[in-house]
Amino acid sequence: MTFDLLFQRRTISWGGCLTQLFMEHFLGASEVIVLTAMAYDRYVAICKPLHYTAVMRQGLCQLLVAVAWTGGILHASVQMLFTGDLAFCGPNVIDHFMCDYYSLLEISCSDTYRLGMVVATNTGGMALLIFFLLLISYIVILSSLKSYSSEGRCKALSTCGSHFTVVMLFFGPCVFTYTRPVATYPADKLVTVFYGILTPLLNPIIYTVRNTEVKNAMRSLLKKRVT
Repeated sequence: MTFDLLFQRRTISWGGCLTQLFMEHFLGASEVIVLTAMAYDRYVAICKPLHYTAVMRQGLCQLLVAVAWTGGILHASVQMLFTGDLAFCGPNVIDHFMCDYYSLLEISCSDTYRLGMVVATNTGGMALLIFFLLLISYIVILSSLKSYSSEGRCKALSTCGSHFTVVMLFFGPCVFTYTRPVATYPADKLVTVFYGILTPLLNPIIYTVRNTEVKNAMRSLLKKRVT
């Protein structure tokens, strides 16, 4: 998408479109699983700190990585299976920056109702379900902070704050895009730019700002510039 915006390319092959669609859903589903695993990691670190090293052992971390990759491949493969059934009869022009599933369904002359329901369930429904599960996990974590000291609460909230911000940035556009009937709106382009470009740029900033060494380095740099 970024390459096409920079060089103003307006055409893409069917194979390129399918590859772009596969990578979009593969990476998106993998990130959903990674964010879920990170929420579990924070739950163990805050609610069961003495058992953290025993629970989050290397074998479990490797298993979670394998689950993330496998889940991403399975999710994207399901999307590709249904994409192969689409038929196109007219001018194959999509009003979007990239090959999005809803954009393809709108220009298809096939019956897209069933496919739209599959996308809404497989992508939108699962994203909404996992988002609510993550919210419940944070409610559990926050309720467990009552017995902590004020310093412990601040540290726990700092640990959860960055992850929760990334969850909101990721799931917000995802839920908006896929939990609705087959249709495209002008706002879809802005949402795509947001989660395709801005969110990946903001993620490392969000996670590193809470790092003490990074904060000290930024303070030192600002002091040098002021003086």
